[in-house]
Amino acid sequence: MAYRSGERRQTVMFPASVEEYVAADDPVRAYDAFVEQLDFGDLGIELDSDQVGPPAYDPKAMLKLLVYGYSYGLRSSRKLERATCHNVSFIWLLGGLQPDHKTIARFRRDHRAALARVLKQCARLCIELNLIAGNTLFVDGTKIGANASLARSWTKKKGERRLAKIERRIAAILAECEATDRAEQGADSPVHMPAELHDARTLKEKIQGVLRELAESASTSINTTDRDCRPMKGRQGSLAGYNLQAVVDDHQGLIVQADVVNDQNDVRQFANQIEQANEVVGGTCAVACGDAGYANTAVLKVLDEQGITVIVPPDQVRGAAHAAGGL
Repeated sequence: MAYRSGERRQTVMFPASVEEYVAADDPVRAYDAFVEQLDFGDLGIELDSDQVGPPAYDPKAMLKLLVYGYSYGLRSSRKLERATCHNVSFIWLLGGLQPDHKTIARFRRDHRAALARVLKQCARLCIELNLIAGNTLFVDGTKIGANASLARSWTKKKGERRLAKIERRIAAILAECEATDRAEQGADSPVHMPAELHDARTLKEKIQGVLRELAESASTSINTTDRDCRPMKGRQGSLAGYNLQAVVDDHQGLIVQADVVNDQNDVRQFANQIEQANEVVGGTCAVACGDAGYANTAVLKVLDEQGITVIVPPDQVRGAAHAAGGL
């Protein structure tokens, strides 16, 4: 039986315009229409086609790129840059514009607050389209890794243990130097301090700085690569990372609120996340649901006092240490 084979040298005729690159019912057209109707003034993004200097990329096009790319899991600026060159839907969305990854990253940094407000406007639009009801919300968290090694995370106990080891090593080096000096009496003095002693003292100073920082902060752990991340225990094991919180509406399963925190568990996050979700949808939900990781009487009481029905099972495994705060 013959095979179907491609032919790279076959002459073909592409559509006459970029507009014909995507079908009329392609989802990318919904993203295009959504961004077009946004109030950029309300978002804090200035639209000025008469600005002085070299022409910049249209903010509408850049926002379309980010919103559409993020919705399909393309969060890397370099991957977004590649998509504008190789993905037909991205080429159509931007009308053939190809901003480089540095431009994309700069736009995201400069308009971080605006991107957060876009989520709120998107949720309001979904409410109008009956995609979000805002009556019943589910919240859950997951651990995500930071761009930092867990070995760079320091606690007070770890720092003091390492500091004691360094001090013992410094004392041993100094004793060795003293013995050497006695054996070399009358010889010329060394010009430089032993490199090993210098390195040990440098490391000691760094660790002392970390211990001072721990003493001045409320945190029990500091990562010297990423000061904001914390040691986390997730399905992938222990890692230096963050706790990603997401609130989902039960009507169509759409995410209405997302947040990244560095709490090592979910026990303090329930009321905070539901209140942020209520702000996004512009009302107060009737029911809020979460798993046993959110079981904390003091936190759940905040929502109960607002007339919200809270559905969170008791945590039977948290133990006596959390009995006072558990539900």
